Amino acid sequence: MKNPNINYETLVRITKAISAIQDPEEIILISVEGVTHALNVKGCTLFLYSERSDELRLAGYYGLSDEYIDKGPVSAIRSIASSLQEKQPVAIYDVSDDPRIQYADAAVKEGIASILSTPIIIADQLVGCLRVYTADPWEFTMNDVNFVQTVAQVVGMVLEMCRVNKGLRDSIDILEMMQDPKTLGDKRRTPYEGIPKSFTTEEMGQGMTS
Repeated sequence: MKNPNINYETLVRITKAISAIQDPEEIILISVEGVTHALNVKGCTLFLYSERSDELRLAGYYGLSDEYIDKGPVSAIRSIASSLQEKQPVAIYDVSDDPRIQYADAAVKEGIASILSTPIIIADQLVGCLRVYTADPWEFTMNDVNFVQTVAQVVGMVLEMCRVNKGLRDSIDILEMMQDPKTLGDKRRTPYEGIPKSFTTEEMGQGMTS
């Protein structure tokens, strides 16, 4: 993982794309793919929190294998729980040797070295989290953390508007009206239409030039 200079232009590009769409599936796809390319990391996931089951339910992901995604239910009290309980970003430098990781063996097999977990908070209520995965051990900078945290909050606000507009009781109910996260990419009519085109490696590189 490189340490790009995430600047205002890059953040505006992602948040503007997120805020311009009302389809929750597209919002989530923009978020996970955009963050992955912006930080030049292995992958990114977005989970929504189920208070009923105390689990994190996958809403979307990018850059990770189906095998890793299918590793098992993600517990809100076993998987980087401090980030959710304290509602603060938490960085894990070495997933192979940290008790806060629920599926350490699966993460190592996937080739994940470090994880940044950022909660998604709306009106002081936990609604989910945005997680970033790197292939190499990485000490996340405040720049990285602030960038991901800002994207997470924008995503949360837009998903909350979707929830209200559709008359849903809880944010987790958004999942009931979505496709399986594994099929989100099938909605694209061309490989780089819409969201993916906004985040090609070349364009992201241009957006991050100071």
